[in-house]
Amino acid sequence: MTEYTPAKRPRRFIAGAVCPKCSEMDRTVMYSNDDGEEVRECISCGFKQTTSEQAAEDAAAQELVTRVTPDGKAILDEGEQPLKIIGLSSATDDKSVT
Repeated sequence: MTEYTPAKRPRRFIAGAVCPKCSEMDRTVMYSNDDGEEVRECISCGFKQTTSEQAAEDAAAQELVTRVTPDGKAILDEGEQPLKIIGLSSATDDKSVT
């Protein structure tokens, strides 16, 4: 008798995906490994990453510092003031229908 070997799931190319190691576009494939975990692999440089490795990397990453605070309020540089547009509210009041 021969042993039963389950068929491997096919590799799928991911259109538009860029390899994080070599930056090649359209050279990344996705497939399931023996543990049932999704793996992405670059066929140019051989980079491999599982979904659990990606999740751990994402959890450890810090958010980029931007000019917007967590509250969503813009931070003004020294000496900067918000711009006020004069005449907008009074211009709409002057155009009343008679």
